[in-house]
Amino acid sequence: MSRKSTINRVIFMMLPWFGICSNKLVLLISRVFWIVTIAFIEFCHYLYFSKHLSSDNFFNLVDCLCSFLAHAKVIAKLIAFWINQRKFAEILALITDDWNDCAKSDISVRMATYKAKISDRITNVILVLYTVTIVAYCMGVIIADADITDKTMVELPFVNKLELPFSINTRNMYRSVLIMEFLHMILCNLAAGTVNAILLAMVLHIGGQIDILQYWLAQLTPEEIKNKELSIVIATKKIILKHQKIIQFSENIESLYTQIALVLFASNTMLICSLGFLIVTAIGTPDVMEQIIKCLLFFTTTNLEAFIFCYAGEYLNNKSKQVGFATYSCAWYNLKPKDSRILLFIILRSQRQLTLTAGKMMDLTLQSFASIMNASGSYLSVLLAMQ
Repeated sequence: MSRKSTINRVIFMMLPWFGICSNKLVLLISRVFWIVTIAFIEFCHYLYFSKHLSSDNFFNLVDCLCSFLAHAKVIAKLIAFWINQRKFAEILALITDDWNDCAKSDISVRMATYKAKISDRITNVILVLYTVTIVAYCMGVIIADADITDKTMVELPFVNKLELPFSINTRNMYRSVLIMEFLHMILCNLAAGTVNAILLAMVLHIGGQIDILQYWLAQLTPEEIKNKELSIVIATKKIILKHQKIIQFSENIESLYTQIALVLFASNTMLICSLGFLIVTAIGTPDVMEQIIKCLLFFTTTNLEAFIFCYAGEYLNNKSKQVGFATYSCAWYNLKPKDSRILLFIILRSQRQLTLTAGKMMDLTLQSFASIMNASGSYLSVLLAMQ
């Protein structure tokens, strides 16, 4: 078995770009790059907002707010990973240990490989979708290639609503700014997609390990144990240790992603309603197709991101419940009373479900996703009323 992780190898190749690696020089360069570039872009957003703060520019101000929140969300995710890099390294080590354990059983290998293949497909879809989103968002401005010599032009159009602290005097300089802006947005979206793909891969890994645990519980009968020349005590201990490792793994994911989820809940609620506002108000304007193409995929990926986090929490919660059901459904009645009583502790522990939370204040479930959409719809109504 050559594979040693549920996380796609493409993700591992991209991690050094985002300041998540063991090489200290690459780590330092990457982190300085992200901090400096995003801080500069956010400063340019602030300049634009302060210069154009009026009711006549409400549409553009909302567009600027969307871009500001999107960049802030990316740097918040990266900083959370930088702070918890040791926790992430511990998670990767646990994944490798699980794959090494799976190598001892063909059935375990099949279960783990199945989850890994699902993870690969989801990762590929996420990365492609996030890249296409930026291409659609930026292409209109890049193709237009505004003429800076046009004296009637009030301001130069950029991909984002920015006010640069320097003047652009030549056409080549303007094109260079657009290209750098486009490439940086591609990297930002890949960073956001990578964080989301890692979460899904880790949750799917837990799901695979729970499936393996359920299989072990189903095989916990005196006849099966005797055929494998194992004792009930050893088999039960193996099951308990596997359950403890799953719990530890889940707690590490919670520590790594809880602050990210909190920022995501706050920002995505505002982003969804703001992007919805841009799409609705663009209807009937001369550039309606350009605005819809620009915002629709961005709106889709923002909703998808919120759904990914909430679905991951729901999936983890449901899979953890299955441990208790599998323990109760195993052939415990064929065991000796002193052996079957040990299984009670597994049932009791499984009643405390594994969860993902937003800042340890709110569980991430599909109900939470519904509440995000409900709140976004309410805020959208307010924005439309303010227009």
